[in-house]
Amino acid sequence: MKPLRIGVSARLLYPDPRRVFLPTKTVQYLEQSVAGWVMSGEVLAFMVPEMSVASPHLPANVTVADYVDALDGLVLQGGADIAPESYGEVAMNPEWTGDRVRDRYEIALFEEFVRQGKPVFGICRGCQLINVALGGSLYQDINTQVPATLQHRCDKRYENNFHDLKVLPGTWLSDLYPGTGIAHINTIHHQAVKAVGRGLVVEAVSEPDGVVEAIRWEGPSWVMGVQWHPEFMDPRDPKLLDGRPMLTAFLDACRERRETGRPRPVHATPQDR
Repeated sequence: MKPLRIGVSARLLYPDPRRVFLPTKTVQYLEQSVAGWVMSGEVLAFMVPEMSVASPHLPANVTVADYVDALDGLVLQGGADIAPESYGEVAMNPEWTGDRVRDRYEIALFEEFVRQGKPVFGICRGCQLINVALGGSLYQDINTQVPATLQHRCDKRYENNFHDLKVLPGTWLSDLYPGTGIAHINTIHHQAVKAVGRGLVVEAVSEPDGVVEAIRWEGPSWVMGVQWHPEFMDPRDPKLLDGRPMLTAFLDACRERRETGRPRPVHATPQDR
């Protein structure tokens, strides 16, 4: 069988005269670590471009559905804040206005993948995007809105900032990581899930402050989001939660969708199929 084809949403950089390269152009890119993490599953990774701001030379008849038709699954990678307008709020701080263009692009991608019953895995911003796309909301800034929290973001340490994770009992993650009540993960975010979206359940929270760290959709197809960055963590480090089981589960769901044409929810076991 040919390798799976996994789409990855693009990060966006907008024109900036201070930038040495392409100062007047919008840059779309796929971060190297997430590309490598996805491809470590022996699959092909394809960045799915955002088309509304690319250039005046856009195709007349190529749609989001055409991209989804050609792919087996979607990874929503991390990046800029989600715009508060995307979940019905106004920015509390000018620095938290987020990226409304990217929100619309990724929500459209998410909705089409879900419509076609193809799996979606969200990382950091991607986890938040899933929540917002399903009607949930976010804390615009954890330290401002949630008292006595951990340091969920440290720009000086970036991916080397860590905290503990509590895997909630009876969840899909607890089955995926049996015997793992408390794990250790990286943390690079100042926003997080506030009101949980339609059909979503919380799978894990930060320990001890209880900020949402993983969500799962109970709908008819495979949708999962995690707040941490498994692609930035060394799987050889025994202190850290190994992201390979999550990647394998996601790719297995993509493979089953390709082979059978039928979607499968995250919680399905082999006996459920």
